[in-house]
Amino acid sequence: MNGLNKEEQALLVKIQDQKDEMLQGIFEVVSIPSERQEPADHAPYGKPVKEALDHVMEMAREMGFATKVIEDQVGIVQYGGNIDDCDHYLGIMGHLDVVEAKNQEGWISDPYQPEIRDGKIYARGILDNKGPILSCLYALKALKDLNIEPALPIRILFGTNEETGMEDVPVYLANEAKPAAGFTPDCKYPVVYAERGRALYYIDFDSIQKTIDWVNTYFIANQSKEKAMNLEINDPEFGLLQIRNTKMTEHSVEFAISYPPCITADKILDIIQGISKNFEGKAVLVDDWKPVFFEKESALCKILQSSYEELTGLDGTPVPTTGGTYAKRLGGILPFGPSFPGQKGIAHLPNEWMDVNDLMKNAEIYALSLYRLSREDHWK
Repeated sequence: MNGLNKEEQALLVKIQDQKDEMLQGIFEVVSIPSERQEPADHAPYGKPVKEALDHVMEMAREMGFATKVIEDQVGIVQYGGNIDDCDHYLGIMGHLDVVEAKNQEGWISDPYQPEIRDGKIYARGILDNKGPILSCLYALKALKDLNIEPALPIRILFGTNEETGMEDVPVYLANEAKPAAGFTPDCKYPVVYAERGRALYYIDFDSIQKTIDWVNTYFIANQSKEKAMNLEINDPEFGLLQIRNTKMTEHSVEFAISYPPCITADKILDIIQGISKNFEGKAVLVDDWKPVFFEKESALCKILQSSYEELTGLDGTPVPTTGGTYAKRLGGILPFGPSFPGQKGIAHLPNEWMDVNDLMKNAEIYALSLYRLSREDHWK
């Protein structure tokens, strides 16, 4: 960390100085059971989700930030510029909705009463994704408290529907410009320069027997589904194409495909149509979230890599992921954190946790990254 300038050093000190405040704020938000429920007035994903969003917006206003909420679905916290006239900005997007925990067996403690045990915080949403996105908010607060002005506005975007469809992003983009650059703290370290695409396919059959015959041929064959369907594609960087989430009714089959950028969703559709003709099946591409890809030498990757390496001492060479984040739908951003190498199988499970020291390290990494991304406008 000898390469840090005085402002960067002051920023890291500020992060540690506000540790208690940050933990208290995060505890307040993870205590809200923001699982998706039936829509209510001004709450398209249910009252608890909207309560979490309203609470965070109030927190941000108390910090002195400008805020705005887009159609009760995406909260904007902005530093610099005019929040009502902003089409060029850095964007950091995370989410306040969480997967179900109330009826999930295996929790040692109440998932919505956060506890610290052996240096780890246990609560639903502490890792996915309230803790990390709120650490970005406190990183932005540190910049503001030190009167460090950004060269272009910085927005923290709080989504509310990441876990059940990312329906909030199109609503945001119908009202606001996409970010010039940024990240989502909802994946892993180091910098993730690329995400696979994800496509959903539906095949309709005119009889139960043809549906069964197709499933027996391709899904219950003595080989992988991918090989049986002529989709055994192995990309040197992204690995194997994967068929997931298969569903079957009397007259249809539905499934998702996680695919590398060496093939397109339309090409996959052609292959599926070809193997379905003998069963008189009609295949349709229902949805396609195209791959995310940034050059490893891009300004965004290099700046985030430098922050990560200097504050952890670890190799920050950009990596791909097979997962899917807001980066697929928002545009301009890539996944960055919060899980460190070796940390897997924590989110969505009982006893979701995040180490207090890791949470603080995330806040430092994000603060340094926001500082460096906003020193000059690389994306004019």
